[in-house]
Amino acid sequence: MRRHSSLRSASLGAALALLALAALGALALAGRAAAGPTLAHPLSKRSFFDLQCKGVYDKSIFARLDRICEDCYNLFREPQLHSLCRKNCFTTDYFKGCLDVLLLQDEMDKIQTWIKQLHGADPGV
Repeated sequence: MRRHSSLRSASLGAALALLALAALGALALAGRAAAGPTLAHPLSKRSFFDLQCKGVYDKSIFARLDRICEDCYNLFREPQLHSLCRKNCFTTDYFKGCLDVLLLQDEMDKIQTWIKQLHGADPGV
């Protein structure tokens, strides 16, 4: 009888542990879902204006230029590099440096046209 009750306690303990683990997992997922919408997406129109872009918002062009900064960040893993590259609507020396290290000089005319459209003026890149 004693063996039967200890087996039942062990099963109950395991079930409670699984229940607690499931509850923690649900809370973690709920926390992520709640945090998601409050954070600005880097390709949102708000982000476009936060970067001092005063031209025409084009999500695909914005995404392409942002991708250059992401690739540059992934190459060097410097925490501030992505935001410095994007600063002032992709017109900083950091952006120019990223174009150089990513060997994108042959695409400069196209990239300058994109920046001019987003920036609203000749970027001087």
